[in-house]
Amino acid sequence: MIVEQSKQIVAEVGKAFIGKNEIVEKVLMTIYAGGHVLLQDCPGVGKTTLALAFSRVLGLQQKRIQFTTDTMPSDITGFTVFNRETNRFEYQNGAADCQLLLADEINRTSPKTQAALLEAMEEHNVTVDGITHPLPSPFVCIATQNPLGAAGTQPLPESQLDRFMVCLTIGYPSRENQISILNAQRYQNPLNGLNRIASAENVMEVQQYLSSVRAADAVLDYAVRLCEATREHSMVALGISPRGIAAVVRMARASAILRERNYVIPEDVQAVFVDVCAHRLVMRPQARVEGVSAADVLNEIQHKVQPTAALHGV
Repeated sequence: MIVEQSKQIVAEVGKAFIGKNEIVEKVLMTIYAGGHVLLQDCPGVGKTTLALAFSRVLGLQQKRIQFTTDTMPSDITGFTVFNRETNRFEYQNGAADCQLLLADEINRTSPKTQAALLEAMEEHNVTVDGITHPLPSPFVCIATQNPLGAAGTQPLPESQLDRFMVCLTIGYPSRENQISILNAQRYQNPLNGLNRIASAENVMEVQQYLSSVRAADAVLDYAVRLCEATREHSMVALGISPRGIAAVVRMARASAILRERNYVIPEDVQAVFVDVCAHRLVMRPQARVEGVSAADVLNEIQHKVQPTAALHGV
């Protein structure tokens, strides 16, 4: 049932976000894994469309906040205001009070405002004036950002990048898909024609089921060895943290679900390793000089660190 529903979700989102089913699957896997998504790419490739399509197809309560230089932390967390009629301070909800938060152009605001998302993303709470307010379940943040070379951007700190389970780059669509996009937009916004396939309850059921997907100790050892290798690489200043290892394993479990299995194999780990880890690596200056990217390092590590022979094809 989960697999069939997942296929329907991917197909429905694909009506508005055309030609990138692999990206759609990875976002769905991240939602199943209870994580958050960072979409990093140039403007106009459909980052916002992808997030809005998921909110409609999954039936999630959605809010959107457009980050600018004057966006305040209270815009995200909410604030308290004095009510003269009741003679009390009352809490007013912020943008984070939803099930799917679209944080548009997150790197265009100040570090103080970016940090307002940390508690929400990690603990699904916001604290205002010493009082903690729980967020709805499930809570998913899909953030977009333009390349750091764009004017007026500020890079996210490592602590916040680590809160995103995956960082995805969409890329330009093919010529055929660009024609399909133009035809789909001819009469109306394709988002308006999307059907609701699932609900918040369905998403939470899959998130709970995820823990029952088996991962043998040898598979866990393989994931740990891959991540430990990043800490020892000569081009890496800061490798993958234990939180990053846990994210790899949860994404691997979600990958297994979409592949109609209730157990994880090394190929699941390999399929998600770069997407989960590339944005978490802090590269040494030498890497930039030599033109070595985080993805290059991770692909090299995957080539060198092999799973136990008995696990291949399990």
